[in-house]
This record gives sequence, structure tokens and C-alpha cells, in this order.
Amino acid sequence: MPAPHAAVDVRNLRKTFRVPRQHMMTLKERALHPFRRAEFDELRVLRGISFQVREGEFFGIVGRNGSGKSTLLKCLAGIYRADEGEIRIAGRLAPFIELGVGFNPDLTAHDNVVINGVMMGLSPAQARGRFDEVIAFAELEDFLDLKLKNYSSGMQVRLAFSLMVHSDAEMLLIDEVLAVGDASFQQKCLDVFYRLREEGRTIVLVTHDTGMIERFCHRVLLLEDGLVEMSGDAHEVGRRYLELNFERRAEVPGAQSEGGDAADVADVWIEDAEGKRVPAVAHGEPFSVCALLDVRERIDRPDVHFAFNTDEVLNVFGATSRAVAANDDEPFLPGERIVVRMTSENALGDGRYFVDCSLHGAERGMIAFRGRACEFVVFGGTTGSGLVSLPHTMRVEREMERVT
Repeated sequence: MPAPHAAVDVRNLRKTFRVPRQHMMTLKERALHPFRRAEFDELRVLRGISFQVREGEFFGIVGRNGSGKSTLLKCLAGIYRADEGEIRIAGRLAPFIELGVGFNPDLTAHDNVVINGVMMGLSPAQARGRFDEVIAFAELEDFLDLKLKNYSSGMQVRLAFSLMVHSDAEMLLIDEVLAVGDASFQQKCLDVFYRLREEGRTIVLVTHDTGMIERFCHRVLLLEDGLVEMSGDAHEVGRRYLELNFERRAEVPGAQSEGGDAADVADVWIEDAEGKRVPAVAHGEPFSVCALLDVRERIDRPDVHFAFNTDEVLNVFGATSRAVAANDDEPFLPGERIVVRMTSENALGDGRYFVDCSLHGAERGMIAFRGRACEFVVFGGTTGSGLVSLPHTMRVEREMERVT
């Protein structure tokens, strides 16, 4: 079977911004200093990026803030011109990059849909013909006569995403602006992602959400300081991305206290029903996953996550402390050592499992992470029961008597 063609081919892409050290904000400043030479600092955002996106691939781009993700996407969309390198794109693309980009705030939704639809490659007649579908998907039927400047940010996101979906472009470029939409619309977007993935559309997604990356992406590119840190399997790249975000800096004297780290996942282990640390748990027996947290800063509304994975890096199960202790809003305080314990009857099938642990806080997102913090073996399960053996009953019913 022939390999898919490259929908996107990027070679040695470089982009540098010149940032002035001094800003002349008024005409008076310019008149008083007519011969002052402006001095600039160079910010090298992309430093020789090369990669390919195959036709029909759901391709993810991740990286820490300032790594060059959004700049790369804007270069692909033609918003920024690259300083060096080549970008080759096969087919028509539709960008969904920044809130309000391409929209005229003084025009109505109808005019903006027609104008942006034409910019995405539709004819004026096609853009006008799809207006009702765009508005229905965005759920904006009651706001047709409003100018876009009177729309909320969520309404603008819904309109822009709906227009992108209905543009029939061969490739979609999506930045992480979906976070602005409400929960119901985000779920609607996820349903669209599933459909587009099944249809074989080419999608490039920039996000910080490793869950979305693992759920949708065939391959992922990890950027770090304007360079390609890693590219390949979604789970492996996602794990490396988390490591870059939460690398422990204990090797640098004083770095932990001076760096402002709020907490660490110091230890994770498995206990049996008697509270003993064990390397293996029998199927059907109660067991506990425990985490020891060292807290250095106040953490409001703390939330501890456990994730169970297989050798094949398949996520089997996840648990969060706030889901079962939603009324426990007491903060973690500096200097505390916290033990979090999740107890359950072991429904896992035979095999080896790994546990990831992460700590989250209100308005702070993920604070600490430890991947494959511990491992354990499950034994004694029913042959052929799969990864999880759910409590169940079975019965056979005959709709007609046997003919003799």
C-alpha cells in the first residue's frame, strides 16, 4: 500500500522577531530625539524546524509557553512570513488560530461569514449558501443582527469554528482557542474532531492538553526553545512534554526553593488490604494507590490525579480526588507532607501496570507530575478477561421453542 502524500512539508523554517529596547510613543518624543537610533533585541522563535504532516493525518504540536507553537502555526497559515526555509502545503487550508482573526467587528455575522468564507476558498455563492448551516451549528440564530463587536468571546469562537468546519478545506489549522468556548460547545467540537478524523481530513492541532493529544493525534511534534525536541507517538511525546514542564531541579543547589516550585510528588506506592507495600495485587482483592506530596506553597482546592497505564502505554483508568471529595476545599499549606490514598477492589486483568501521579490546584493547573511513579503486577484473573473485569451477570433467553 503506497505511503500517504505529504499535506504539509516544512524544511529548515526560521523566524526571528526584532524587539525594540526603547519605544517612542508620541510625536513629541520623536521631535525631541530625531536622530536617536533604535536598538533592537533579536528573539529567535523558530530555529530551523523541519517536519512533515501526511495527508489524512491528525497531527499535534505541543510545547511550553514561548516554544514557538503559535508562531509556527501562523507561518503555516501565511499570517507570518518566514525568514528562511520552505513551507509547502498541498490543498486549501482553513485556519482557526486566534480569537477574532479575520473578522470585522463592525460587520454582522452574515457579512463576516461571507467575507471569511471567500478568504477560505469558497465562492461568494457557496459562502452565502452555507450561512444557515454555519449559524445553526454555532447556535447564534438569535444574534444575526448584532455586530460582531457586541458578541462575547465565546460567541465569536463558536462562529469561527463553525465557519472553519463548513469551509470544506482539505486541511484545518487549529490553535488552542477552544478553551474560550463553554462546556457544551467544547463537547460539540470534540464530536466534530472524531468525525473529521474518521473522514480522513488533515488536521494540525496546537494545544497544551495532553489528553486531547493522546485521544486524537496520530503523531505529535514537541517544540522546545524553537527547536524540535521530539516527534512521533502521541503518548511518548506527551510524556516527554510533561517531563519538560515538571522536571525536578534538585541537582541545582537551592533551585527548588528559589525557583518557586509549589510541590513535589515525592513517592508513589501500592498497598494491600493490610496496609503493606506490595509489588503485586491479586485480581478481585482490595488495594490502595498512595502518593506522598511535599508542599512548599499554598495550594487552593488541591486535586490529585492517578492514571493507570499498561506496558503498551495504554491508559486504562484514571481517578481524581475531587471527584470523590468535592466538599473538601481545605488548602495544602507550606511545609505539609500530604499522603493521598485511593482504595478500590482490583478489577484489572492479569498483567503489569504503571501509575502516573499529578497534583493540580485551582487557577494554577498542573503543579507537579511524576510519570510511571510506580509499577505493580496483577495476577489471578479469569483467562481472557481483558484489561478490566467488570462485575456482571449473563443469561441466555430463547425467543422460540426448539423444533423437534
